[in-house]
Amino acid sequence: MKNLSPQRTRGTQRKSFYSVFLRALCVLCGSLLFSLSRADDVLHLYIWNNYISDQTAQRFEDYCRCRLKQDYYSDNEEMLAKLDAGAVGYDILVPTGNAVEALVRRNALRPLDKAKLPGLKNIKPEYRNAWYNPGNRYSVPYAYTVTLIGYNKTKLKELNLPTDTWALIFEPKYLEKLKGRVTVLNSQRELMGAAMIYLGYDIQDRDPAKWEQAKELLIRAKPYWATFSNSTYIKDLAIGNIWVAHGYSNDMYRAQQDALAARRPFAIGFATPREGAVLAVDNFVLHQAGPRPDLAQKFMEFMLDGQNAADVSNLIGAGNPNAAAIPYIRSDIAGNPAIFPPPEELKRLQMIRDFDAKSRRTLSRMWTEVKVK
Repeated sequence: MKNLSPQRTRGTQRKSFYSVFLRALCVLCGSLLFSLSRADDVLHLYIWNNYISDQTAQRFEDYCRCRLKQDYYSDNEEMLAKLDAGAVGYDILVPTGNAVEALVRRNALRPLDKAKLPGLKNIKPEYRNAWYNPGNRYSVPYAYTVTLIGYNKTKLKELNLPTDTWALIFEPKYLEKLKGRVTVLNSQRELMGAAMIYLGYDIQDRDPAKWEQAKELLIRAKPYWATFSNSTYIKDLAIGNIWVAHGYSNDMYRAQQDALAARRPFAIGFATPREGAVLAVDNFVLHQAGPRPDLAQKFMEFMLDGQNAADVSNLIGAGNPNAAAIPYIRSDIAGNPAIFPPPEELKRLQMIRDFDAKSRRTLSRMWTEVKVK
């Protein structure tokens, strides 16, 4: 090196600079091309809010080299109404069983290509071949919740009230001690379903006389309730504004954790009533109008992996139909019988099914009577 002239040294440095510059330019161009291709490669997901963590969404984007765009809905009826109004462009929907049934009836779904979904083997046997999806032709089970009772353990112990029966939200002898401290779901099917179960009836029963009994039960209890709520009960239960809530197991888990994190001077509990309860299984399905069924099935297979499937349980305390997910789920969640009902308790749970148009009109009329009285 000592024998090199200054000119040759500068030339070597110049070549080295250009070489580095060209490599950097190639990397930049590659990144830009990848970003552009990723921007054009988009999977559109219409899903419940807070149902996939940001970390899992990012892992999928890295895996598929695409972008995941999520739109949210708060209940099945909202999702179905939007689709009926002409919404298109969604690749994947995440409906509950009865909404899957409704979508199949409307020819709104694409059949699955099971050759691209080897991970289906991870689904527990009891969640395969469901009544709303014989042969798993259209749907991949993702998560489930139990509609049950959440409560302020400290207050209910002071009041000497039971915590394992629907009587807690329906019977005046208990409600007199809880007046203004109880919320129930603002859901026709869920609340009528709870009333039917408490009365000893099947929630699929279409006998108007039995529905009438359930309606009268609700009307009798309504003066004691604080409100109908599909979401605010989580916060109200966690801060102590209400003492009893009719709602979803994953929401009760969230309220419990929020109260713990805030170091409230009380504890939140939740339990499945001894009379039985409603089980809701949410599923991934392919919308007929979705532009990217290839990406959609890649996403489904990604979410069938045990570690990815466990995400929804650890994130919000949802039940999980994926056997391969169990080792990755926090033990306090996997071991909670209100989140993961044991086999004997599963037998007492019922799923809401879609009704015919005439029955829906009758039920809607009764629901209006409950709300206005």
